[in-house]
Amino acid sequence: MMIKCEHPQYKTKPKYICKESDGCSERKNPGVQDEWMENGDVSLYDDTRAGVLMVFFRELKAADAGTYRCGVNVSHYTESFTELQLNVTDDAMFVTESAHLGEEVNISCQIPEEHKVHFCKEDDNHICQNISTSTVTEMNGSSERNEERVFTVSISNVSVRDAGVYWCGAETRDTHLTFISLNTKIQLNLILAPVVRREGESAEIIFSYDSIYKSKSKSLCKGKCSTRDRNTLNEEKETKTDRLTLNDDVTARVFTGTITGLTAEDAGKYWCAVTLERDVNYLYTHLIVIMNEELNLTKYEGDDMSIQCKHHDEHQKLFCKAHEPSMCVKDGVSLETIRDDRFSFSDEASTGVFTVNITDLREEDSGIYWCGAHIITKANLQLL
Repeated sequence: MMIKCEHPQYKTKPKYICKESDGCSERKNPGVQDEWMENGDVSLYDDTRAGVLMVFFRELKAADAGTYRCGVNVSHYTESFTELQLNVTDDAMFVTESAHLGEEVNISCQIPEEHKVHFCKEDDNHICQNISTSTVTEMNGSSERNEERVFTVSISNVSVRDAGVYWCGAETRDTHLTFISLNTKIQLNLILAPVVRREGESAEIIFSYDSIYKSKSKSLCKGKCSTRDRNTLNEEKETKTDRLTLNDDVTARVFTGTITGLTAEDAGKYWCAVTLERDVNYLYTHLIVIMNEELNLTKYEGDDMSIQCKHHDEHQKLFCKAHEPSMCVKDGVSLETIRDDRFSFSDEASTGVFTVNITDLREEDSGIYWCGAHIITKANLQLL
């Protein structure tokens, strides 16, 4: 939540905020003017040009509710303040959106009909104040119910800079106070082009980053990187396996992880993690490993056939007919759907295998098939 307290007549006087229901025992002040400063669980900004104290609350808790005093020290003996009541509810929402580099993405949220919309993007200090600098091609609201409306922002030509955390909420203004309640968190992940390599080859996983992260340490992260069971690859692991090399070119602002001697275990989703107060994992790509062992199938017309395909991610399955696997990769690592009643799929998630069944084989079914997920097997089908 953001609170803006206006004190236009005391622009350069020291300002503070405290919880009156606690007796104002702890007064939080910026300490420095015209610069965001962190003070405990809040960040404060004393805007001396406008005479405004901005207070940004992160991750509100039920205990934060109460009466606050937003004031200014006029002199040693005199102060001026405004009281405000903060209520904390459980209606916060978290949404994850993913977009491919160069695409357009729509970010939507609901706000009460009578409130002004506030849409912002977190900066390096996790403060959400301004709209993203991206090209906003659409910003409108449409009524769905009597009390709430859907607000949509469209960002065109998505770039690396657009990845991150956005917030959407309602803005309410009183005489000398502005309340910005940010209750919808949208994490925008950017999907980079997949890396397709054969077993035994080397793969370069390349991430570009914004200039603000030049001095930050970076790591290559595989799998569920936002949870405790994530698998982080780092320099220490390189020493153990001697197959991983990490390179950070700060001049070109490119971070590269090179894996040699690829195996099936190397396949999967990789994130670029930048170490700040917490790891930021907004950019990811898929490493697809083609197994050297091929399936050579010879059948007669009219026969039925089954092909077993390996996978370790039930949301990413691939089966298609093409000369090269790169032709199968559509929108990153999406399924190439086959609209034919003769083709059916069965999945045994516990075994890491899904099966493709083809009935009543025809001459046009001959050719090269690719199946799997991040691990892909080549199947050559010849009909007699």
